[in-house]
Amino acid sequence: MPSLASTAKKTKPIYTSQFFQIILATIIGIILGCAAPSFAVNLKPLSDFFLKLITMIVSPLVFCVVVQGIAGAGNLRTVGRIGFKALIYFEAMTTIALAFGLLMAFLFNPGHGIHINAADLDPSALGKFSDNAESLRHGGISAFFLNIVPSSPIGAFAHNDVLQILFFAILFGSSLTLIGESGKAVTQLIDATTTLMFRIMRIIVRIAPIGVLGAISFTVGQYGIETLRQLVSLVMVYFLSVAIFVTVCLGIVLRLCGVRLFKLLSYLREELLVVVATTSSDAVLPQIMSKLQNMGVKKEVVGLVIPAGYSFNLDALSIYLGLTVIFLAQATGTHLSWTQIGLVLGTALITSKGAHGVPGVAIVILAATLSVVPSVPAIGLVLVISVDWFIGIARAVGNIIGNCVATVVVAAWEKDLDLKKAQETLGIPAS
Repeated sequence: MPSLASTAKKTKPIYTSQFFQIILATIIGIILGCAAPSFAVNLKPLSDFFLKLITMIVSPLVFCVVVQGIAGAGNLRTVGRIGFKALIYFEAMTTIALAFGLLMAFLFNPGHGIHINAADLDPSALGKFSDNAESLRHGGISAFFLNIVPSSPIGAFAHNDVLQILFFAILFGSSLTLIGESGKAVTQLIDATTTLMFRIMRIIVRIAPIGVLGAISFTVGQYGIETLRQLVSLVMVYFLSVAIFVTVCLGIVLRLCGVRLFKLLSYLREELLVVVATTSSDAVLPQIMSKLQNMGVKKEVVGLVIPAGYSFNLDALSIYLGLTVIFLAQATGTHLSWTQIGLVLGTALITSKGAHGVPGVAIVILAATLSVVPSVPAIGLVLVISVDWFIGIARAVGNIIGNCVATVVVAAWEKDLDLKKAQETLGIPAS
């Protein structure tokens, strides 16, 4: 029987826990933002530095894990089957999310009573989003599909275009599988590179509490609470919408697979805290993938579904699009017919794909979606920009949870989920 001394040695001090460090950084950031806002705003470079480190590693990491997942699946039939099931799930869930966003907007009417005159809004606030918005607005579906194919692989990596990298990685991994034994050396190189990338990411993530401190300090110091008074109803309804969607819709889907939502969220709590603070799901990509594998999801499924989900399964963004279009219509006194609402739904299903990694992603995609209902003044987007960071918290968290759930669902559907191991890891009593 182990002695009390040996047990004490095995217990790490609480201050070494990254979970504790992130909580502490969050509290310090809020205090600094309230007590010394001018100083707190100057801490933003800490957050920018952390996010830049993450951005540096995301492209090669996504490429490696997708190629590794395809090559590890053994044959293209398996890859195609997993990919097909994932796409079916993605489309079904994002459609439900869009419809749910519309429903919540009509139930709570967050834009009623604002009475904004579009002529009073400052169009210069949209300046940095105009180029991206215009290309999405006027390019149409054909431009969307053409944009999937990179002009060159190097260009896709240089611009951190995850959708283009995903396309190239699928071609690369599929070709690697087809050439068989002669591609073994390349496969081994990809495996080694993936291990190296995960090691680099682990080093970067150790400074996450510093990034959290910078992000929280800047946000509280720069915006405060008073600046949100006019749009607080939109923020609250959106947070509530994401919470209900995750708890009810995703919770039910997970329960059908034998997994409990809140047990899974507790298991991923450190990663979710990083996402909350940075509003970036990139920051936790490797840890999420590693934890899903450790809880019993087959490596090949994780390697295919998670990267694809970053571009195709943005549940919280879909809720945002449905909710915000109606909010802007209500705020500007614009009536939308059911036909126009249907157009919004259909357009959003296209424009939201490949949204990951685009600067000002939510504003750009929202502008593209609004193009089908020109009666809603696009200049109304200025209203949303002022609270986009706060909305981005729920958006990023909802998206990452949705992708984790999608991976578990596809694995269960494919019979690549070790349910007993998952339940043991999550602390779920065996049924």
